[in-house]
Amino acid sequence: MPLNKHNGDFTWKNVPMLDYKEEGTHFRAVTRQILFDGTKNLHGQLRYFEIASGGYSTLERHTHEHVVMIIRGKGKALVGQEVLLLDSFDVVYIPPNTWHQFQAIEQKPFGFLCIVNVERDRPERPDRAALDEIRKNDVAARFIKI
Repeated sequence: MPLNKHNGDFTWKNVPMLDYKEEGTHFRAVTRQILFDGTKNLHGQLRYFEIASGGYSTLERHTHEHVVMIIRGKGKALVGQEVLLLDSFDVVYIPPNTWHQFQAIEQKPFGFLCIVNVERDRPERPDRAALDEIRKNDVAARFIKI
C-alpha cells in the first residue's frame, strides 16, 4: 500500500477505525487507526490515536519506547513523574519502562500520531505499589485516572 489518503477529518481512506483496546474501564473514549504496519526493512508502525473530550488512555508502561506527535487539539500527558501540556506539533518521547497516560483537556478531540516497533511487548498496568509510588508526586496523583 503506497498511499493512505487522508479524508480531511482525521480519518484515512481504507484504514479501519479500531477500538483502542479490547475492553476495560481503565481508559475512556479512545480510538486508533494503523496508518502503516511496517515492511521487511522498516519495522515500525505508525498509528493515529484520538481521545474524545473527557477521555484518557490507559496508565501503563512497557519495555518498548515510542514517539508521539500531537496533530489535533490540546491535551496533557504523564511521562514518568512529569505532567506535560501538549499542543499541535509537539513531539513527546516515551522511554522504555516509563509510566505514561494521555488525556484530552478541551471540549474537542485530542489526536496524535504514535511510532512504535511492529514487534513490541504488551503494556503493564500499575499494581498497588506502583500507584503508591506515582502518587508520591502530587501533580501526577491529581492527573492520573485508573
